Formats: sequence, structure tokens, C-alpha cells
Amino acid sequence: MFLSLLKIVTVVLYTIIMAIAALIITPFDRKGKAYHGVAKIWSRGILLVCGVKVLTNGIEHLDKTQSYIYISNHNSQFDIPAIIAGIPDQIRLIYKKELSRIPIFGWSLKFNRTYISIDRSRGQEAVQSLENAAIKIRSGTSVLLFAEGTRSPDGKLQQFKRGPFNLAAKAGVPIVPVTINGSYKILPKHSLMIRPGIITLTLASPVEPPPIDGKENEMALKNKVYEIIQKNLMNE
Repeated sequence: MFLSLLKIVTVVLYTIIMAIAALIITPFDRKGKAYHGVAKIWSRGILLVCGVKVLTNGIEHLDKTQSYIYISNHNSQFDIPAIIAGIPDQIRLIYKKELSRIPIFGWSLKFNRTYISIDRSRGQEAVQSLENAAIKIRSGTSVLLFAEGTRSPDGKLQQFKRGPFNLAAKAGVPIVPVTINGSYKILPKHSLMIRPGIITLTLASPVEPPPIDGKENEMALKNKVYEIIQKNLMNE
């Protein structure tokens, strides 16, 4: 437990330092490439400190000229650094607007031009947030979404929310189903015990979005992506 607490303190301090670096470069980084570079360094540093290795399968499915919506299961706080470090793409995060209130870390998200905030507190603002996100994605931005909405409490795949698939339909770009294995053992939800280990990312072939926006098409897309992720998920 002492070693885990030491790792947590190190991660927090390291995150603050990297967030300050991100804030400094943000005014000069219109396309977000430098910010993403900082995010990669942050991710690799956290994984190194905590003794976590990332293996990625399925990179051959990606087209470097294409933007994607990466939709993944969510088991641990280590999922985001694993994906940023393990997938060779300029992936932007879609985050809850309330995270921007966190000092330093949240400010670096708020003032970055390429990460996308979603306001879920009010109906109209939430709809407008999705519309703005769809515009950015259509312009060539790859993003990451966790379809379960929150971390799994037991490592098993939870029901998917409709929102990510509504966004995919609006944006009209392919979805890459990403299955994360191993992160639940490293740091389960509600735990402070960090264990070293291996996280495996399995990237499936891209799934084309439906040609017409609508609830039935979105639900069919949701079910298809769910089945792909469930198929590649190991019992942790």
C-alpha cells in the first residue's frame, strides 16, 4: 500500500507539471499537435512509473489519412494513458465540461483548442455540444469515447450509452472498436492499490457509420460495436 501511495503522489505531481507545460504551449499550438505530444509524454511517464506495459494489436486496420471515433470499454484510470500511448494517432479526448473546473489540469483542457467538452447538465447545451463535436470530427479530428459512460465496477462490459453512436452518426466517420484488457487488474474502480502489469489494446476493423441519422440506425450501430468489443474482452 505504501508503494501504491508513493506512485499516486508521483503521478499527481507529474500530472501537475505536464499540465503546466500544456498551458504554456497552448497559445502557440493551434492544431493541438504539441498538446498531443505532451499528452503522449504524460501517458508514457505514468505507465513507466507504475510499471505498466502496453501492447497494441490491430494497428494495421488504421488508415493514417483517415480520422476515426475510437469507442472503447472502460475499466480503469489507466485506460486513457494506455490508449494515448498505445495508438499511433492524434487522438483527442471528449470530456465532461465540469472537469475544466479542476485547477491546472482542468484549465489545460479548457484552453486547449482541440479537445472537446460536452455539457451534459442541460438539454439544449448538451445537444449543441454534440453538434460542435461532430463538426470538429468531420474536419479531421480523431476522438476517444467510452461507451459505458463510466468505469466498470467489476471488469465486465456494461451497457453502452446511446450518445457516442449518435455522435458517430452526426459526424459520419468510421468507428474503431477498441477492447482494453488488463487494466482492471492494475487499478480497479474504488481502489488505490496500483499493481504493475500489461494492458492489451485490440483494435478491430473500422465500422462505417449509418448513412442516415436516426435512433434505429444508432441502436444497430451500438449493438454491433458492443458485440465486437465483448468478443475481444477477456474475463478479468
